[in-house]
Amino acid sequence: MRTVLTGGTGVIGRAAVTALREAGHDVVVVSRSAANTSLITALGATPVTADLFDTDSLAAAYEGADAVINLATSIPIGAAAVLPGAWTTHFRLRTEGVGNVVAAARRAGVRRIVQESVSFLYADQGDEWISEQSHVEINKLTEPAAVGESLVQDYTCGSRVGVVLRFGVIVGDDPQTRFWLRQAAAGRPIGLGHPSDWAHVVHTDDLGTAVARALHAPSGVYNVGAEPVQRHELVRGYADAVGVDELGYMGRVQRRLAGKRLEPMSRSLRVSSDHFIGQTGWQPGRPKFDADWLAAALGGRSAERRLSHLSR
Repeated sequence: MRTVLTGGTGVIGRAAVTALREAGHDVVVVSRSAANTSLITALGATPVTADLFDTDSLAAAYEGADAVINLATSIPIGAAAVLPGAWTTHFRLRTEGVGNVVAAARRAGVRRIVQESVSFLYADQGDEWISEQSHVEINKLTEPAAVGESLVQDYTCGSRVGVVLRFGVIVGDDPQTRFWLRQAAAGRPIGLGHPSDWAHVVHTDDLGTAVARALHAPSGVYNVGAEPVQRHELVRGYADAVGVDELGYMGRVQRRLAGKRLEPMSRSLRVSSDHFIGQTGWQPGRPKFDADWLAAALGGRSAERRLSHLSR
């Protein structure tokens, strides 16, 4: 297929470009800067100048595309996530940005949209398994993602396919993982929620293949991730990775300071990806979390060198 990506230089985007090219697809990536154009070219894709907030330029970029893939995000990393206004750009990408992608795809006659989303839209379900039919719980943090999903669903009809991928929390070679590793190396609490709660996670190695498989999925919402992991195992994995004995959980004061921004990320989400696997044949190369998931972010250092580097 001829595919056009927005957000093609981010964590998911770079993985998607590689996987799409390996699958034999023609990959075009929207660029707004010379630096992005250079990166896109280095990845082996074709850059095209357009702006996610300019529908005319998007429609021109989408001409002749079989599918458009929107992976554009601007998620604040670490402590910045609780600052006022930190999520403004991200929320705009999830709402106005997705709206522009859908409008431009309609104008260009594109027949398939793949839209990135997140699984922490689901309500806390304790130990119960979560499927795509499970209840969602919308608050200030999750509402923009829900709006973006609804825009793609409105685009879907008998002649157009809309696929939404609800990814788990990304762990691996990415900035957020490196932030948590620095926190862990300094002995700071990194746990969210209760130790027995469940987290839905996906390794960076598995992001691109999921996007590539989505090109063959029927319309719908799909959960994408590895086997759910209990939070005490997740925290233990970070402790093992940086060579510390034990790590704690965020206390009441920290949770209050973070407010509603943190709450969705602390929900117990035992999410199943069986539907996506059944529809597309996708299988995660990293099916179960362990400390090895963090090796790339650590750069292969010994535990002693990791602590020295990450604590700086």
